[in-house]
Amino acid sequence: MGKLWYGGTIYTLENEEKVVEAIFTEGGRIVKTGEKEKLEESFNERISERVDLKGGTMIPGFVDSHIHLIGHGETLIRLDLTNMNSKEEVLAAVEEYANQVNHGEWIIGEGWNENRWVSPEQIHRKELDKISPENPVLLKRICRHAMVVNTRALELARVSEDTVCPPGGIIEHDLTGNITGMLKDKAQDFINTMVPVVSEEYLQLAMKASIKDLYQFGITGVHTEDLNYYGGFHSTYKVFTKVIMDEGLKFRTHLLVHHGVIDDMVCEGGVFLSGNEWIEFGAMKIFADGALGGRTALLSYPYRDALGTFGVAIFSQEELNTLVAKARQYKLPVAIHAIGDLAFEYALNAIEAHPIVGKGRDRIIHAQVLRLDLIDRAKTLPVLFDIQPVFLASDFPWVIDRLGEDKMEYCYAWKTLVNEGLICAGGSDAPIELPDPLLGIHAAVTRTNRNDPFGIVYGKEEALTVYEAVCLYTKGSAYAACHENERGMIKEGFLADFTVLNQNIFTLLPAKILTVNASMTVIGGDIVYEQK
Repeated sequence: MGKLWYGGTIYTLENEEKVVEAIFTEGGRIVKTGEKEKLEESFNERISERVDLKGGTMIPGFVDSHIHLIGHGETLIRLDLTNMNSKEEVLAAVEEYANQVNHGEWIIGEGWNENRWVSPEQIHRKELDKISPENPVLLKRICRHAMVVNTRALELARVSEDTVCPPGGIIEHDLTGNITGMLKDKAQDFINTMVPVVSEEYLQLAMKASIKDLYQFGITGVHTEDLNYYGGFHSTYKVFTKVIMDEGLKFRTHLLVHHGVIDDMVCEGGVFLSGNEWIEFGAMKIFADGALGGRTALLSYPYRDALGTFGVAIFSQEELNTLVAKARQYKLPVAIHAIGDLAFEYALNAIEAHPIVGKGRDRIIHAQVLRLDLIDRAKTLPVLFDIQPVFLASDFPWVIDRLGEDKMEYCYAWKTLVNEGLICAGGSDAPIELPDPLLGIHAAVTRTNRNDPFGIVYGKEEALTVYEAVCLYTKGSAYAACHENERGMIKEGFLADFTVLNQNIFTLLPAKILTVNASMTVIGGDIVYEQK
């Protein structure tokens, strides 16, 4: 028996104008769209439930193409520093939290961002030592490409002034040669290997919190990369199956698999897109560089506000080529994190040297700092761009000073990518940013920082239309996972995954997008969230 959905404006996204009056769904899929009266006549005996959208706007379900599902859940259940507006506020929050933990227990905080602070001076390990000399303290920067730790954490990791930093990492020292406690990219491994493995119960709690939180944003599924960070592939994958399959918390997860655990996936019999409609394996994830916030994104020119600094190559060109070649041996596409233009160039070189074998599509994640020659090369490859429009709201205006006004022409250049025929998918990179797709859509359409009272527009010529922006999180995400024939549109035979908005996003003034909320989230024909 099925459901009849009606009473709102239903955009199919087959094209910009296509709307239908009603939908009949059954068995988790869309059976027919059309006029309400005709659907009632055709399926009268099979309609067991009628769902009135109450004037809402229905679109295909939002899918975040780049998120860390468990990591987002962690921000909901432990020390969250993302909204702190000064170093003093961060330190005060850490001190309050430290008073609640046991002696010797790790104190871990998430999401500090000095670019939010009036005075963006870095946190020093000695400041953390004053708060907690006996407990190891680890505070992750919002980009997760940098962390600051106290002396106790460094002692446990046996990191000192004499420690040799691994390639692709930075151990920061002050002017006197002493370690500041700031570790970037590969240098973070010293600390990460010392942090106790979290329990399965903790991971389940984080995942449940994450999924239930994402429901309220109209998110029906994600592409997520978690399998290398919580005790390894097997224990983390077990949590996905426990929460989503065994306990039946409906959510569609496309799992990018970090290169460090790709052999474990293969040993489990995993191949590209193996699994089921709820949990499936995707591309092999590789990091080519770091992030702009910590000046570790790899550039072909020096940072304008730190001359002599070009960023960090996580892997040499030869090493990156070898990793892509390994993916091809397993007939896997790759998903390469590349923020800086030189990292992007390295990624293209590796993909060109080792073309994709079998099904799937390569993706380059972030692609924030580009050049025209790189865009022209990408157009000749079966590669898509996994972009995060919400980054614009966080990165401007400070990123202009960091890169230089003369280098901005092909930065965050989403309209250029779309006009050049490149397919883009949209994500948030939560917990780096808030996961609400409407924040990303607003940034893509208005090119403004939502918190800027002056509403300054950055790169107006690169603004997307509302339709183009919505398609990032629907059709784009479906294409990135090779599901464009069954997801991302409201069409006969497609999955019955829907997002219902409380206002018509396509007719509102762009600035009003921030007033839109998800009023209902539907997965497989079942309502998993409804706004009260």
